[in-house]
Amino acid sequence: MILDAAFFDRLSQLRLVMGHRTSMNLTGNRKSVQKGSSMEFSDFREYMPGDDIRRIDWNAYGRLDRLYVKEYMEEKEAVVSILVDTSASMDYGEKKKSELACMLAAAFSYMGLNNMDRVILYDMGSMQQPFAAGGGKRALPRLADWLKQRSFEGTVDIEKAVGMLPLKGPGVTILISDFLQEAFLDKEQETLEKLLRLLDYKKQKTVFLHVLAGEELSVELTGTRNLIDMEDRSTLRLTLDAGSIRTYERALHEFLEQMRRKCARAGAFYEICSTKTDIYQLIFENLRMLYDI
Repeated sequence: MILDAAFFDRLSQLRLVMGHRTSMNLTGNRKSVQKGSSMEFSDFREYMPGDDIRRIDWNAYGRLDRLYVKEYMEEKEAVVSILVDTSASMDYGEKKKSELACMLAAAFSYMGLNNMDRVILYDMGSMQQPFAAGGGKRALPRLADWLKQRSFEGTVDIEKAVGMLPLKGPGVTILISDFLQEAFLDKEQETLEKLLRLLDYKKQKTVFLHVLAGEELSVELTGTRNLIDMEDRSTLRLTLDAGSIRTYERALHEFLEQMRRKCARAGAFYEICSTKTDIYQLIFENLRMLYDI
């Protein structure tokens, strides 16, 4: 990952939009629907036995001859869950999809940590061993080391990985993957719909970052080729001519539009992230709808 100080300086000005107000019992920079003791005033209510007398509004008592207490919005720590697809297909491309996936994970992790959110990174191939980071951006070096240690090999089951998420309150869940699995490619299956319903039920703002190599989005190969599946090592001998490339492009367009439509219907954010797109453009332009400033 080659992300310089100037990149992170710009990131420090951004904050992820929360789809639901958080209610975790932790301290941070997000406003909760729970009432607490931060300095942001929320409302008045009548005094009840056991209330902190320091919250009594004596001015209101002088005017109304009744006791009222001030309530404040409680600041909570939001949880940002980031799932990285570490299957072998992610290691493809002149500019590897795996490298872009790690850069995106690092960028959104920094954004969360800078705003005192709790960031949890998951390797979809090893969901039982997440990396939990809190305490602000001081955790970034350890988080970057964790990303560097990822091995992109074999297969992962995205549906199973999401099902293993221990989501206990509202937050943001970001999936970074090429989604090149039969479960997503097969129109007859409802894998994507199930994931979206589950994450909505768990009160998550859901973000799908669809990482694809430039070579996958725009095929330039011609002639007869032996194509090898990076995950199961199966082979396919194929002659690439104008007709077969058009067929591929139609199928790819249909797949991407299907992903986009389903995410839009569920209120989830979806964006195609090409390895040929500059990381600055991706983060600060293409994904700007994810930020609340």
